Amino acid sequence: MRCPFCTAYEDKVIETRVSKDGTEIRRRRECEGCSRRYTTYERIEESMPMVIKADGRREPFDRAKIEHGVQSSVAKRPVSREQIATIALEVEREVSELSLSEIPSREIGERVLPRLKALDQVAYVRYASIYRDFSDVEGFAKELDKLRSEDSGEHPAVS
Repeated sequence: MRCPFCTAYEDKVIETRVSKDGTEIRRRRECEGCSRRYTTYERIEESMPMVIKADGRREPFDRAKIEHGVQSSVAKRPVSREQIATIALEVEREVSELSLSEIPSREIGERVLPRLKALDQVAYVRYASIYRDFSDVEGFAKELDKLRSEDSGEHPAVS
């Protein structure tokens, strides 16, 4: 490991901790060259699919992008960073278990929606407005009606 401060290659591990879910190891290190301390994280590199964007581009799967999207939808809502990270991790695991080489970004968004719906309905509607790509106000209104009817136990009106 190379020191991020002085670029020396010699260090010693001071402390090692396994994450709560057992998927990551945190190591606290001290550089032998400059004596500064830094933290590294180790986790198993999983073979994740390429994500097919709406415009056809392909890019590597990135859990941070899920977290960022969810973070935007929960702005000014009572949702913690830990809850956001949990959603992103659950979706990442689910996508990983599919063993696909490619997955459309829309499908990833659809996997986020039920988790967000259970967490915060306002955030759910915000997120759905992007991933379901409502073309007009009527599509948005239908989604709200569906959400209201699920809350009250009614069945949405068929149009």
